[in-house]
Amino acid sequence: MLNKKLNPKLLWMQFADVLAPRLGLTVKESAVYCYLLRHSLVVGKLRLQFAVMALARILGLSIGAARQAVRRLDELGALRVLERGKTGHLAEMRLPEKIRAIRQGRNGAAGATRAAGEPPAARLETTDFLKTWALRKSIHDRERGACFYCLRRTPANVQCLDHVVPRVRFGRHSYRNLVSCCLQCNSRKGDRPAPDFLRTLYRLGRLTPAELDGRLRALKDLAGGKLRPALPSV
Repeated sequence: MLNKKLNPKLLWMQFADVLAPRLGLTVKESAVYCYLLRHSLVVGKLRLQFAVMALARILGLSIGAARQAVRRLDELGALRVLERGKTGHLAEMRLPEKIRAIRQGRNGAAGATRAAGEPPAARLETTDFLKTWALRKSIHDRERGACFYCLRRTPANVQCLDHVVPRVRFGRHSYRNLVSCCLQCNSRKGDRPAPDFLRTLYRLGRLTPAELDGRLRALKDLAGGKLRPALPSV
């Protein structure tokens, strides 16, 4: 239970004026966040249990769209998925002012009122890394000239960007979902899940057991926001 009573009017203003625009939430992500918020913090509960299938049906979304919205909200810190199981998800909801990407900066300046100087964390999470050449290059630079999948050195003329979660499965242009790879791996992977493709490379002798373990850990670090590229200066 929460210790303080929430002000629904203030909460809605924080969501509409700060959280949604700052995090770049889509209509579907906004609908999912509002629904989960209404059934948790607004009624005095910090956590709630829900099934993605039921959530999708109530909001008129596809199951894939609802699942992707929950995943993105978790990535952004708007909620924290504590458990996933046959009975559904257990999530801890966060108020707009508690979300790391839009909290005040360390120097005390309010993040919501900053434009050019907004906190790097907020910029990273809301940036489309396919938007400009400089942003695409920052992903290539993060991999330091090696293919993310097979680890071969990759000349600039045969480098490309790959969506770890494919676009057909609602993969985003986020730094958490884009990697630099060689053209061969990009073509072979296709729409397959990245872990399955890495195991295929191992079976073909392209990765050693240690390299396979390292690549699987790197996938988890990527999804967890630990492999951050350097944003180009504005």
